[in-house]
Amino acid sequence: MTSNTPIYPHGNVEEIAEDLFMLRGSIKMNPLVRITRNMGIIRNGDELSLINPVRVNEKVEAQLAKLGKIKHVIRLGCFHGVDDPYYVEKFGAQMWAQPGGTTFTVPKIDKELDSVAPLPFDNAEIFEFAGTTQPECALLINRGRGTLFTCDAIQNYGNYSYNNILAKILLPFIGFPRTTLVGPIWLKVQTQEGESLEAEFRRLLGLKFDRLLAAHGTLLETGAHAAVERAVNKAFESKK
Repeated sequence: MTSNTPIYPHGNVEEIAEDLFMLRGSIKMNPLVRITRNMGIIRNGDELSLINPVRVNEKVEAQLAKLGKIKHVIRLGCFHGVDDPYYVEKFGAQMWAQPGGTTFTVPKIDKELDSVAPLPFDNAEIFEFAGTTQPECALLINRGRGTLFTCDAIQNYGNYSYNNILAKILLPFIGFPRTTLVGPIWLKVQTQEGESLEAEFRRLLGLKFDRLLAAHGTLLETGAHAAVERAVNKAFESKK
């Protein structure tokens, strides 16, 4: 039986570059707060790979079908995965993720994500964060100006659309202003006691990219590398 997870408010499929697409959506964190959630879509021939999957209604599922066949589900962060079983079960998609996550343990991993294993599309690479308490990675598409897909580690808020009213009020006060940022809750949870992840973010800045789509917030169409560098500087300035 196909997983019957809730469908939360979301938009349509939008093209962001050749064979790269996105979908803005949302998810309830609790009965009162609904926050943004984004899905990336990569087309390779007639195959689609869903990055940080978000379940959608029938109309938008039909939009996906027009783009291609859903063949791969790619989980970049261990705290995302509620909708992965739906796409794996309904479409027979392969599940790609880093091993070792304890938050979402289904569906079983078919292909392990790492920095050296082949991906289901060309001109791409996985960046693995080392030293985190749970696995987390980012995906770089080396085409044109470069597009970086992240999960929770790096987020961008150009505006607060797809957050409900209470979330819009709360976000600036809990560390999520309208800017590019290192996820503050993620950083706290993922940093081992007595350690720092600053070196990992400095290593991430060695990648070349100009566009950013995180699992939360809004698309940053250009200037992403400089924005991420500012975010990293700010996240770690008080820890020196």
